[in-house]
Amino acid sequence: MSQLPIDTVLPDLLTTLAISPQLILKAPPGAGKSTRLPLELLASRSKAIRGGARFGRIIMLEPRRLAARNIANYLSKQLGERVGETVGLRVRGESKVSKATQLEIVTEGVMTRMLQQDPELKGIDLLIFDEFHERSIHADTALALALEVQEALRDDLKLLVMSATLDADALKGLLPDAGYIESYGRCFPVEYRYKSVSDHYQLLESCCRETLQLLDAESGSILIFLPGAGEIKRLAGMLTERVADNVLISPLFGQLSNEQQQQAIMPAPKGQRKVVLATNIAETSLTIEGIRLVVDCGLKRIALWDPKTGISRLEQVRIAQSSAEQRAGRAGRLEPGICVRLYSEEQLSRQPMTPQPEILRADLTSLAMELAQWGCNDASELRWSDMPPQPALLQSRRLLQQLGIMDQRFQLTDVGKQTQTMGTDPRHAVMLIAAQQFDANHTSGSTLAMTTAALLVALLEDPPRGMNSPDLHFQLNLLESGKLPRARQYQLRAKQHLAKLNQSASLSLSISAEWIAPIMAAGYPDRIALSRGTDGRYQLSNGQGVMLPADEPMANEAMLVVADVVKTRQGDSRVFSCVATDSNRLQELLPHLFSEREWLDWDDKKGRLTAEKHLCCGKLILQRSVMDTPDPAKASEALLNAIMRKGLSVLPWNEKTSNLLTRARCAHEWLPDLGLPEMDDETLLADAEQWLLPFMTGITTLKSIARLDLKAALEARLGWEQAKTLDVVLPTHFQVPTGSRYPIRYQVGHKPALAVRMQEMFGEKTSPQIANGRVPLVLELLSPAQRPLQITQDLAAFWQGSYRDVQKEMKGRYPKHVWPDDPANHLPTRRTKKYM
Repeated sequence: MSQLPIDTVLPDLLTTLAISPQLILKAPPGAGKSTRLPLELLASRSKAIRGGARFGRIIMLEPRRLAARNIANYLSKQLGERVGETVGLRVRGESKVSKATQLEIVTEGVMTRMLQQDPELKGIDLLIFDEFHERSIHADTALALALEVQEALRDDLKLLVMSATLDADALKGLLPDAGYIESYGRCFPVEYRYKSVSDHYQLLESCCRETLQLLDAESGSILIFLPGAGEIKRLAGMLTERVADNVLISPLFGQLSNEQQQQAIMPAPKGQRKVVLATNIAETSLTIEGIRLVVDCGLKRIALWDPKTGISRLEQVRIAQSSAEQRAGRAGRLEPGICVRLYSEEQLSRQPMTPQPEILRADLTSLAMELAQWGCNDASELRWSDMPPQPALLQSRRLLQQLGIMDQRFQLTDVGKQTQTMGTDPRHAVMLIAAQQFDANHTSGSTLAMTTAALLVALLEDPPRGMNSPDLHFQLNLLESGKLPRARQYQLRAKQHLAKLNQSASLSLSISAEWIAPIMAAGYPDRIALSRGTDGRYQLSNGQGVMLPADEPMANEAMLVVADVVKTRQGDSRVFSCVATDSNRLQELLPHLFSEREWLDWDDKKGRLTAEKHLCCGKLILQRSVMDTPDPAKASEALLNAIMRKGLSVLPWNEKTSNLLTRARCAHEWLPDLGLPEMDDETLLADAEQWLLPFMTGITTLKSIARLDLKAALEARLGWEQAKTLDVVLPTHFQVPTGSRYPIRYQVGHKPALAVRMQEMFGEKTSPQIANGRVPLVLELLSPAQRPLQITQDLAAFWQGSYRDVQKEMKGRYPKHVWPDDPANHLPTRRTKKYM
């Protein structure tokens, strides 16, 4: 085997790993950390075993399935074996391991499931976290659990965290006792060419132009990084019409089949060149043969989860500097190369060093389940690189309660424990379990609900791309008939789900249309949708609005169950997969999703209470019926509904209550560790029954709302201790050096401001700060006549700089007042010279 950069540090690495429980390895792309190091670990163990030593298995976590498969194949090939012998592979829907397996390459939560099933990790000696800089939620979770196992149960367990561009300082803070080794690697020179694209809509045209120029002027194959599959398909079409016959256009993204992905990775046939169009899947852990030219658009597409709406927003963002480094490194793997960056060098310098960790922007439903199974009620009990956001975690727990997975104490129910054995997303696991129950209640002994659910879950786990119809019934019919792309893989995955339900693998994979919607509703009770009657617009049972294109046939359905919904750039939440349903069928099979409620409201015109009985599904009102004369004792409840309809502006706001609300909102932004509840208008209205209604006793008309103690209600919402803490960290007033107290002006989205006469700030060397020293006050320094002289949040710089100009002007205008040469060390004053 040829020499690789990591070879120079292997002796130190193996020695450190032998004596230290934790090790951090930083090695650049192509150094051999994912390929040479595992082989050396196996070789050193084989030598020790021959000497009588005993070792357990090594588990190596890869963040991507494509990388996991290729690494397993490469390592096995180097050993002259097939995957499943010395080197095994376990990813979602695929397992190749045997008794002879010493090293397992795993991904997508497999390591987490190992830890959950056997916290002692019997027979496992070493956990390797490869490409940790990608900060997948699975890697963060597995590392947090592994650290507790190492601390409490297995002090002999070894942890190796490695990456090319990891934040070494942050990781050393998480693993303070870990050894640290850095390999400086080997990378051929890469020439950087910056060609900024000012118009986003010209991106693909610029990519096409630069690619054609490189094909004409340079040798070797080209790797182009694009934000997503849509751009890849469009650019592939543009290039196919313009390149020579000996140039292969090879897309590479996660939804392609294994064969298509391998075609992009393998060397181009003799006499041909390749243009590989890839998402950031090609940044790490993959060597694409023959690449010496890279075109980097500098963009990627990520999903940002909104815990308030339960809907993701697809956002195109600029890549971090570490990602740009990874992408450029692909051009220098095998020989000197060229990287064309379709952005400016200045733009790159303004990007963060590392990407935002997935745990800070993702749906945490699966994580909430993992923590519950681990017996961890508070995420802070574990050690994290980044603490999971509390609002997202709380919303996820509420969804798990709605699914019947968690009880009111956030403990797993019997259903929750069963979902943990299913090896899939919590929603999908509930769908499979519900289907099993549907069939059990069916007197004919049918298995149609289970087979329908198994195929449906397989489809939802890995949605087919390029489908013109969002109708899951239509997609399932294509799958059943074998006409859907990758139909065989979906069917194999469905059989795995059926095996989890103790069903025979020989069971016929048939679909029953009548079961699709009820099965979907069991897993997506928050996404049952009722038509608003116009232009394909619907309201979900969680209260959010979604839409289908008006010309989509599904837009005429009165009721849907929605699976995939994404907030688009236009601000709409677009439905990408759904199925039609009717409420009677759902009520028959899932009665717990429906309830009857009394609705009381205040009729402004008639000046009296009105009452209706509503049949509800979540926040959807399916039927209304007028009730007899309502109970006057419920007037407060009716008024609350009127307030929720009219908005918070009808409440008796004054300066104190407005200030309290604004400070609470600022504290939520500046001090997230305080754990204050959400205080935006939407959340306050949604939770009004909890925080406002208890203070409305005796208030029976809209006019009498003026008597409401709104400040006390808001403080109760915050909690007594939190309200007191808020007054300390974000005070209403600030005491300046003269002893005067002046109000601080707060505004959401802006720094707090303090207006004060300049003489009263003499002696202060730096700008005062609030929020536990995290937020400086913006000082509006006034003249003796209370006129603005200077606005600054850096008082020290002002004293040393532009104060001289102010001093010169003010001495002439206000000669009776003191204007010292050294204001930072002068006594503050409210008086003129005469009284000093």
